[in-house]
Amino acid sequence: MSTVLVAHPSADLYGSDLQLVESVAGLVEAGRRVVVTLPAPGPLVARLAAAGAEVTVLPVPVLRKALLRPRGLLALAGGSLRALPAMVALLRDLRPGAVYVNTVTVPLWLVAARLAGRPALCHVHEAEDGLPRPVALLLNAPVLLARSVVANSGAARDVLVRAVPALRRRTRVVHNGVAGPGREPAPAGRGTGPRRLVLVGRLSERKGTDVAVEALALLRARGHDVELELCGAVFPGYEWFEERLRQRAARPDLAGAVVFSGYTDPTWPALEHAEVVLVPSRAEPFGNTAVEAQLAGRPVVASAVQGLQEIVTSGEDGLLVPPGDAAALADAVASLLDDPALAARLAAAGVESAVRRFSPARYRADVVAAVDAVRAERR
Repeated sequence: MSTVLVAHPSADLYGSDLQLVESVAGLVEAGRRVVVTLPAPGPLVARLAAAGAEVTVLPVPVLRKALLRPRGLLALAGGSLRALPAMVALLRDLRPGAVYVNTVTVPLWLVAARLAGRPALCHVHEAEDGLPRPVALLLNAPVLLARSVVANSGAARDVLVRAVPALRRRTRVVHNGVAGPGREPAPAGRGTGPRRLVLVGRLSERKGTDVAVEALALLRARGHDVELELCGAVFPGYEWFEERLRQRAARPDLAGAVVFSGYTDPTWPALEHAEVVLVPSRAEPFGNTAVEAQLAGRPVVASAVQGLQEIVTSGEDGLLVPPGDAAALADAVASLLDDPALAARLAAAGVESAVRRFSPARYRADVVAAVDAVRAERR
């Protein structure tokens, strides 16, 4: 049985983490032995084990923006020198047919794979556009050590290739595969009380949580009886952002209208209670939550950025608005609340599009093919 070593930067249960579970499931189904390395324990471990993977915890530096400064780079270099011997030893012990490095934030695994003589594939889930050229090059140059590259969207591929043009020929796009609720979408219906909007994702400026809150205020000022449920938590160290959101939500115009539900899993009950799902990200390499909303049979209003534009075609299977524009977001939501027929048409088209384009079966097959191509090239 061929072994695949999978390297991942966290043990959380957010977008790229859950997508990794689909990748692992596909490889296991195809008869591969899958060993996943994580830098720390966490809730992802149980999900990976259930998918058939062996999990080992090996502390490895994870590249964060905070490290892209002189002091941070020194810490990164020191941590790398300490971790690299154990990484190479693990690779030489396992002798995997391929090393699958999931995201550009654990580039040391690409170095270790090269030192151990193992072919590597890098799965890019990032689209950090607008970075200074030296920073973009520093973040993406290690990907040159991979024999093949998979990007989760055309947007992610384009950002990568702009930073390192030499990667163009070895990079392919594999859109994420997103599992549905396992049943027909529950019909949307108005109950008693306010009409609910839902946003699933980390509480962050990047995800546009603040934009959604301001759009809610505008809708209520226009006389719409609406509330907003926020399903997500902050990264450690960004508690100040949640506090700012809570302070805004406590002001008279929004008092009692914003529900902070924290990290939510599964998200289907929250999505099914929504009349409209918001994805107001300022940057989004792909956007699993937009696909999940479509699979839940709910109309989606998303930002016209990066990968979200590859999921939603405005006016056909959802609506797109300029990022960071609370007024435009409020206008789009109002158009759906005021026109149930439009909302129903977009929701139905969204279900059809998501099932057809972003199925887990298609995704798993594409990942297995990409990994097998790296193994075959080595032979």
